Amino acid sequence: MDTQRKKGLLDVCVLAVLQRGPSYGYKIMNDLAACVKISESTLYPILKRLETNGCVTTHTELYQGRTRKYFTLTGPGREKIADFLQEWDEIKRIYTFIEEESK
Repeated sequence: MDTQRKKGLLDVCVLAVLQRGPSYGYKIMNDLAACVKISESTLYPILKRLETNGCVTTHTELYQGRTRKYFTLTGPGREKIADFLQEWDEIKRIYTFIEEESK
């Protein structure tokens, strides 16, 4: 898959996981495993970018003697998901067109 296309999809996948509630990196990776395998070196830049863009906020909590960073979906993050879903309808129409023309 095209790198730029995949990058945008991964951003929305991470946001979708955070719709369930605040979460941390390792759990996000495990939750994403149902649809896509993602490494820490891929996930954390995505989370940083989403935080910079205001799509998520962060807070830390102590867990078993270690500090764990939690990510929480924001209003702009929810809007990004909604925008993606709206755009996806157009992408499906384009896909169908290409598929039919390729027969």
